[in-house]
Amino acid sequence: MTSRQPTSVVQFLGYVFLATLLLMPAAFAADSKDAFANAAIKVIELTPGRYMLEGAGGNIGVSVGQDGILLIDDQYAPMADKIMAALQPLRAGAPSCVINSHFHADHTGGNLFFAEHGAAIVAQTNVRTRLVEQQVPAKALPILTFDQELAIHFNGQNMRLLHLGPAHTDGDAIVLWQDGKVLHTGDLFFKDRFPFIDLEHGGSVLGYRDAVAKMLELTVDDTKIIPGHGTLASRADLLRFKHMLDDCINWMQDGKAANKTLAEMLATPLPKRWQNWGWSFIPKERWIRTLYDGVPAH
Repeated sequence: MTSRQPTSVVQFLGYVFLATLLLMPAAFAADSKDAFANAAIKVIELTPGRYMLEGAGGNIGVSVGQDGILLIDDQYAPMADKIMAALQPLRAGAPSCVINSHFHADHTGGNLFFAEHGAAIVAQTNVRTRLVEQQVPAKALPILTFDQELAIHFNGQNMRLLHLGPAHTDGDAIVLWQDGKVLHTGDLFFKDRFPFIDLEHGGSVLGYRDAVAKMLELTVDDTKIIPGHGTLASRADLLRFKHMLDDCINWMQDGKAANKTLAEMLATPLPKRWQNWGWSFIPKERWIRTLYDGVPAH
C-alpha cells in the first residue's frame, strides 16, 4: 500500500495550514491571508441543490434553493470571499445560515464574514462555549445552539443535525439529509488517513469510534458522504475508516494489557494495513500517542 497524500495543490495547502492554524482563533487565521492567495474553491454537485466545496480547510456542504443558501462550515477566514464568489453561480446573494460542525478555525473561520453578510450561525452548544474561550468576535458566535438534535427545513430539504457525544471534540455535529442521499460528517471522518482527535477539548477515542459506527447505521450504500477532510466519499470509504479505528484501538488495548509503555508502543508496528495512513498533521507517531492517551486498557 502506498502512502496517501493530498490529491491536489489546494488540498495540500489546506493540510499545511491545518497543522499550524487548526486551534487558533479565527481572528488569528485572518492575519495569514497572503498565505491563502493561491487557494481556490472547487464546487462539486452532489444532487440538484446540494453541493460540496473543497478549498483550504474543512470541506463545506451547501444547500441552494428557493429559500436561499445554507452552508455547513466555512473554512478559514481568508477563504470567505472566495467561498462567497464560488456560490454566486449557484445562486446570487449571501448565505442566510451557516452550520458549524465543531469549533476549529478551519471550519469556523468564515463565521464573522458571513454573519456580517446576514447569516445566522448554528452549532452544538459546546461550540459556542469553545469559540468564546477562543475570544472570537461576538458576531462570529452561534446565535442558535442545540444539545443533541436539531431539525432544519430549508429549500424543501429536511436536515437532521445530530450530536453523537464526545468524539473529535465535545461539540461535534453531523448533518444528515433525511432522504439519506447526503451526509456531512465534519471531522468525524478523515478519508483514508488517521484522524485528529482533540482530547484537550473534550474529544474521545472510543467516542469517535462509536460516532463512526452510528454514521454507518444512518447511511446506505449510495449515500454521498462529505468528509471533514479528503475527497467526496462513499459508505464503503467510511466503513474502511471504521475498520482502521477498530484495528488500531484493539492494537493499543492489547499493548496496554501487556503493560507496554508509550515508548514500547511507538516501537511496535501498527497493524500492517494501516501503517501508511499517516499524513502531515497526524503522522503515525502522533496517532499512536493519541491512542495511548485515549484508549483505556481492557
